Amino acid sequence: MSDTRKSYDAVAAGYADETRDLLDRLLHVRAGVVLFADLVRAIGGGPVADVGCGPGHTTALLRELGADAFGIDLSPAMIEIARREHPGARFEVGSMTDLELADDSLAGVLAWWSLIYIPDETVPDVLGQFHRVLRPGGVLAVGFHVGDASKIETVGDGDQVLRAYVHHRRPSRVADWIRDAGFIIESQHLLNPDEPKPGAIIFARLPPAPPR
Repeated sequence: MSDTRKSYDAVAAGYADETRDLLDRLLHVRAGVVLFADLVRAIGGGPVADVGCGPGHTTALLRELGADAFGIDLSPAMIEIARREHPGARFEVGSMTDLELADDSLAGVLAWWSLIYIPDETVPDVLGQFHRVLRPGGVLAVGFHVGDASKIETVGDGDQVLRAYVHHRRPSRVADWIRDAGFIIESQHLLNPDEPKPGAIIFARLPPAPPR
């Protein structure tokens, strides 16, 4: 995680520029963000955390869609850019392995291609954090790379090089982790299955509070 933070600090400005219009280009991924916002609205709304928000582009879209969204990221440089480019939104430096949020305080958690940096043995703890901060009936959406390999990924030019360990996982495995954390799976979407780098999105929610 330390290497991931340092890498994204180093490439933050270039990464923000490269991903600025990403959700306009990847319309199926954008549709997942829209669906997440709709699912949160359907349970009455409330605070939503974009965990691993990077430069804040997805957080900003959620806010445009009417969600009370804020962003959390491990990289201080990413958060600095997010605050500068989206001054009306709240952004915080933090780790999904230890969220500094109150229990039952959120209506939704979006982990949009951020769980890919978490090693297998730590994923259950992270999902436990998501369970803790979500209120009963809260919505979880997880986007990730599909595959069986975990590898060092290097992106960038010159001194601005991203070097991070990235995990590609099968949807069935991620879904099992989410179920084991106490969530109910609602849907799974496979993206670009015929392309070299497919992805997937899983939507889940916590069970509602028992009637009194």
